[in-house]
Amino acid sequence: NVNMQRLSENGVEIFFTQVFKHNFFHADMHPGNIFVDTSNPEQPGYIAIDFGIVGSLTDSDQNYLAQNFIAFFNRDYKRVAQLHVESGWVPEDTKAHEFEAAIRTVCEPIFDKPLKDISFGNFLLSLFNTARRFEMEVQPQLVLLQKTIFNIEGLGRQLYPDLDLWQTAKPFLEDWMAKKYGPLAAVEKLREQLPEMGEAVQHFPQLAFSTLQKLSEGKLVVQAKGKQLEKIQEQLQENQKETRRLIFSGSLLIASSIALSLGLQPEWPAWIGVGLSLYLFVKR
Repeated sequence: NVNMQRLSENGVEIFFTQVFKHNFFHADMHPGNIFVDTSNPEQPGYIAIDFGIVGSLTDSDQNYLAQNFIAFFNRDYKRVAQLHVESGWVPEDTKAHEFEAAIRTVCEPIFDKPLKDISFGNFLLSLFNTARRFEMEVQPQLVLLQKTIFNIEGLGRQLYPDLDLWQTAKPFLEDWMAKKYGPLAAVEKLREQLPEMGEAVQHFPQLAFSTLQKLSEGKLVVQAKGKQLEKIQEQLQENQKETRRLIFSGSLLIASSIALSLGLQPEWPAWIGVGLSLYLFVKR
């Protein structure tokens, strides 16, 4: 007499609660590790055993995953592509419109179908494969998450094949996002950080004075890494070439003008020098 629909929906909510609220999830949720409390058949409870494999996510991973799921539910594939770039899961120079089109091709066919007609695990696998085409690096925490979703999907099909995974998960994630990143959450976080902020403010004048002093003495060093450093180096090299061209053309122009004014050489070589120097200057 267990309410299978309620049991399956509770299972989805339990999983998302572990992942997003507790940040510590059972990563081996196959049927052998799940028992059912039937003391209240209309509100059946889960009893999980064997926590030999567990997973955890960083705050940033939680945030980006939740936003990804919500964007999926809203079919906002542009936002999904942006989130993959912002999170660093794909390179920052990824062409967002191409990535968005690839994601749309994978995601669009699965919507508006009951769980029995789709494989959420296979959908995630296709999504990750698509991301790998765009040089997505392997994220161990996401692999564990994907593995667990495969388990939940199989369990959900056994319990209640018509479970709508999207509609069950979306309200939970929207509520979690509101509590985690909404106005009240921001105020609470600010209240918690007030002591640290107060201490930092006390040191700010001395830090500002020290920084300005180093800047005035030419001792302030800024470090750049990765592609930004490469771009800076390329720009410096181009600037050096530009400087050499300007010096050469300027020197040629001055020498030719002096030669013309002093009559040290025939006019036509001097005028050629003037013309060449002007050409080099305009070409830059």
